[in-house]
Amino acid sequence: MIDAEFKTALEQFGLELDEPLGMSLQQYAQSLWRYNEQINLTRHTTWDLFVTRDLRDCLQLAQLIQPGEEVLDMGSGNGVPGIPLAMLRPDIDVALAESVGKRAKVLDELVTELNLPVPVYAARGEDLLEDFRFTTIVSRAVGSLLKFCRWVEPHWSQFDRLLLIKGPKWVDERGEARHHGLLKGLELRVVATYPLGSVAPELAEAEEADSPEAADASRGVILELTKKNKG
Repeated sequence: MIDAEFKTALEQFGLELDEPLGMSLQQYAQSLWRYNEQINLTRHTTWDLFVTRDLRDCLQLAQLIQPGEEVLDMGSGNGVPGIPLAMLRPDIDVALAESVGKRAKVLDELVTELNLPVPVYAARGEDLLEDFRFTTIVSRAVGSLLKFCRWVEPHWSQFDRLLLIKGPKWVDERGEARHHGLLKGLELRVVATYPLGSVAPELAEAEEADSPEAADASRGVILELTKKNKG
């Protein structure tokens, strides 16, 4: 049965899940919080924070993946977005890359406990790209746009696109990456934008109407980066 506080948080922020999916995501969050007592994995240890900081990102991301894609969550950390994405989209293949050995071990135990067909690699994502190819690389809170583009720059033949979950500072990051020439030859698009934190959807829409600039400062985005077609 879905925890009453989890259900209340979902309703408060306008999110709907069917019972089996809700139970799976609940099990993930509760297992994560249990491991969090042993190793620092997340500060999002309430249902409100899980829904507004983790699940909302993953639900937005899940809408952008096509059936059959092979997805790498680069720098997975606590398993977001990769583990919830695998639950939300069982029609895709998800793998996790986490270079910190202790975290990778916990992630491996988590996906085993959750009975998910998700391989976990205790390695840097860019090193995996030496040997594996993916359709899409996804990531959240791993590094600036500049750093990320530097990491993957030599490996564009090994994947088709990046989907990066970013906060309001993404515009500054874009400027920095452009200044250093890291976006040359790349197409960057905002493919999703949504309220961050504890703002209900209807209130976010009202705030955006009243003050677009203030609304931009409290919204998350998902950026898509692809190689520009030559010629």
